[in-house]
Amino acid sequence: MKQACIHIYCGDGKGKSTAAMGLAVRAAGSNQKVVLTQFLKDGTSSELNILRNIPQIKVFTCEEKFGFIWNMTEEQKAGAQKAFTDLFEKVTQTAVREHAFLLVMDEFIAAYGHGMIDREKALKFLREKPETLEVVLTGRDPEPELLELADYVSEIQKKKHPFDRGLSARKGIEL
Repeated sequence: MKQACIHIYCGDGKGKSTAAMGLAVRAAGSNQKVVLTQFLKDGTSSELNILRNIPQIKVFTCEEKFGFIWNMTEEQKAGAQKAFTDLFEKVTQTAVREHAFLLVMDEFIAAYGHGMIDREKALKFLREKPETLEVVLTGRDPEPELLELADYVSEIQKKKHPFDRGLSARKGIEL
């Protein structure tokens, strides 16, 4: 069998999560098992509503809500780190145990970069993942060690965005 790859979708432009969700749908459409999670999000993104209804896709989200990292106390950060590390362990163990074809970890890069996921555990998993497991990581500003491990690195660059003129996130587009 061919060795599966690690994908990084990064940059300051819109579409990183959208690309990852599209790949999950493509894999499910070819009858492959997909495990998908989101870090640093509240689990209410509209795409999860439909992805949860696709039999080949298992969606995991964090049960606790923490808000933005920069608004957290040190105690809240410690709680968030434990919750996100636990979520990481749950999804990676599920992907391995169930012989998933694709593991999507949306906003992994930010959670990793801010120390919300145990870095040693994350790197160990990425280095030793099953040869048949394709992994997608999304977020801004990937650390050099993640870039080194990746087979695909796609940077989505913002040229223009409605946020710049004060337009809030819209359901079905950004939410």
